[in-house]
Amino acid sequence: MSLISRFALILFCQFFLFAAARTSAADQPPASAKRPNVIVFYTDDQGSLDANCYGSQDLVTPTIDGLAATGVRFTQMYAPSAICSSSRAGLMTGRFPARAGVAHNIRDTEETEGLPHSEITIADMLHDAGYRTAHIGKWHLGHRAETRPNGQGFDFSFGHMQGCIDNYSHFFYWNGPNRHDLWLNDREIHRDGEYFGDLMRDYCKQFISEKSEQPFFVYMAINWPHYPLQGSKKWREHYAERIADPNRQRYAALLSTADELMGDIVNHIDSLGLRENTLIVYQSDHGHSVEERTFGGGGNPGPYRGCKASLFEGGLRIPSVVSWPGTIPANETRDQAVFGCDWLPTIADYVGCKPAAEKLDGKSIRSVIESKDSESPHDHLYWLLGRGPQAQWAVRQGDWKLLGNPKDPRQPNSLGKDDDLFLVHLSDDISEAKNVAALHPDKVEQLQAIHTQYLAEIEGR
Repeated sequence: MSLISRFALILFCQFFLFAAARTSAADQPPASAKRPNVIVFYTDDQGSLDANCYGSQDLVTPTIDGLAATGVRFTQMYAPSAICSSSRAGLMTGRFPARAGVAHNIRDTEETEGLPHSEITIADMLHDAGYRTAHIGKWHLGHRAETRPNGQGFDFSFGHMQGCIDNYSHFFYWNGPNRHDLWLNDREIHRDGEYFGDLMRDYCKQFISEKSEQPFFVYMAINWPHYPLQGSKKWREHYAERIADPNRQRYAALLSTADELMGDIVNHIDSLGLRENTLIVYQSDHGHSVEERTFGGGGNPGPYRGCKASLFEGGLRIPSVVSWPGTIPANETRDQAVFGCDWLPTIADYVGCKPAAEKLDGKSIRSVIESKDSESPHDHLYWLLGRGPQAQWAVRQGDWKLLGNPKDPRQPNSLGKDDDLFLVHLSDDISEAKNVAALHPDKVEQLQAIHTQYLAEIEGR
């Protein structure tokens, strides 16, 4: 080989290696924090505006506010669904809950299928990427061994499998027969009389503190402010002197107890020197409850109509913050429309791995997090709650939103026979007070076609 040929070969090899290095770097997390730890705080039944950073004037929420001050707060984050199991299925899989096989709440029996084992969860994805994975708190995605957390990608699990428990006896007793529901991995345990929040905190800190070369992922599914409203004595006494409405008192006490629990975990991460290498996501699973067991309500949806179990904004628009000091912007808000299914691909984007699922409905919102000028990755958003001809569904595209078979538990008699298709333009009517479907038949047809397409895909799965 001539000298010139050898020189050309060397240049070619150098160029190839340089290009390969650039391609590889593009798939990696930010250079400032290789393979970050990840925590998802998922509260339960928290109202749209129930944190000081969302405008609340009567609550104490320093942890949520602190995460917002060190990160990005979303003003149009939408829940994957307006009920517990479905919302969790959307978060865990990055797919529309109905596409993931969970269009409704999982029944609280061991015979129920739950989230299909074939679905690929955030925990599956991160476990395969070399993470230690833990579920702490509420599950509500299945009771069989293959659908409990240890069968869905989690190395460690502590909490309850059903929709809610008494925080001291750890019994689920709403529909009888009374069932004890406290699990450490796949083994039922008894910690009679111990406050569930204290147990969640202790197991979470223990998992985070384990010495390991692997990064960790913690799904901290806090079962509050979901009923029963058993806030700590400290916060019950605090609000008894400051809030006159007893329903709001009970709710506020439990929400501040949840905020304090999250604060204990964040402080623990700080004490270990891990904060700047930990991506923290916080949000509610859906809007607040007005069920009898929560005394008819206590959450604050602000101007939004609806609540839990409703696809109006009060059931879907939720508080949400992402924080990673030194890597993502601090003390900024984002007004783009995004939703909870986006967290799986977003986390994958930040940690440098690829989702394995063939069909994701969520999209990475990393560009949105990093720039207020970035557009939402979604042309439209879609929800399907329940099955059959009376199932609720909704499509949002731009400021237009079409609801099918809408329900409003806060105002159960407010919808008439002409409201089966309910169209609103959110920038003109944020409270979704007036149905303008009759005035815009072309828009109804356009949005209904989106629903029809998704329904055909989902029912054909």
